[in-house]
Amino acid sequence: MTYGDPGKDMEGGWPSVHFSCFKWGIFLLRNYFGGGVCNCKAKLEGKTVIVTGANTGIGRETALDLAGRGARVILACRNISKADVAAKDIQNKTGNSKVIVKELDLASLRSVRKFAAEINESEERLDILVNNAGIMRCPYGTTEDGFEMQLGVNHLGHFLLTNLLLDKLQKSQPSRIINVSSLAHTRGKICFDDLQSKREYSPGPAYAQSKLANVLFTRELSKKLDSTDITVTAVHPGVVKTELGRHLALSKSYLARFSLAPIVWLVFKTPRQGAQTTIHCAVADCIESGMYYSDCKSKDPAEQAKDDGIAKKLWEISAALVGLERTV
Repeated sequence: MTYGDPGKDMEGGWPSVHFSCFKWGIFLLRNYFGGGVCNCKAKLEGKTVIVTGANTGIGRETALDLAGRGARVILACRNISKADVAAKDIQNKTGNSKVIVKELDLASLRSVRKFAAEINESEERLDILVNNAGIMRCPYGTTEDGFEMQLGVNHLGHFLLTNLLLDKLQKSQPSRIINVSSLAHTRGKICFDDLQSKREYSPGPAYAQSKLANVLFTRELSKKLDSTDITVTAVHPGVVKTELGRHLALSKSYLARFSLAPIVWLVFKTPRQGAQTTIHCAVADCIESGMYYSDCKSKDPAEQAKDDGIAKKLWEISAALVGLERTV
């Protein structure tokens, strides 16, 4: 065969070069879609961290990373059996025995109050609170207290939890609060005239409203804590392949899952990659309070997420809904 013959052997020939280039191209694309990486090497010995929803997905990866830095990590989860498995796995991987499980159901204000009371009584300090747990685009349902499920779990449960733990966070300054939001907040609108979606419910808009609420909560809380050394941030983890998408139509179709599997593999982040921005906001220097972060960088949120009037009104309504007598 002559040089350049398309039939040349794979070894050392053009097909081999093309295949090698293809592999490098796939690698570069995967790396690109993987997003930013937290390169901070800060240690957290002597620090206490709470991660809600830490038994799976990006919450578990966040807990794993922070435990690896030496922190005492509390996995705040509804499913205790899954959380126990996650805690043992994290302990084994990090060699850190200070990884514990406590029950927290964000769909129950009673559970939130019980959890916060236990933390305030038993823990000497709280340095980092990661409000990670959430649900996405689920069928219509209500929490134990009658709130629309996505707003109740994603926003109101974390709103109450954070306020109940603020004294402990203030005593442990400098401390941090990270609220896991989503790019979906850009499509969100706070429907004050139908906040609980009783007149009309659609999974997507309800999810977007709850994620917008996360960013607005971050903005208002950072203003209220302006005179303290508590940093409050909202993060977009990226498009991540986790159990959060269990209610999406594509996840229920075997044909769709099979045909789209290569695209999902290429484009979606792994839970570890999705946790990077949360970890960055938890440990890196020069994190600016009140900001929205994506791929380990501060980004501009949607215009409706920068409306101080809406943020203040949402805070007041949220406090009334959860029965919070005193706020910062």
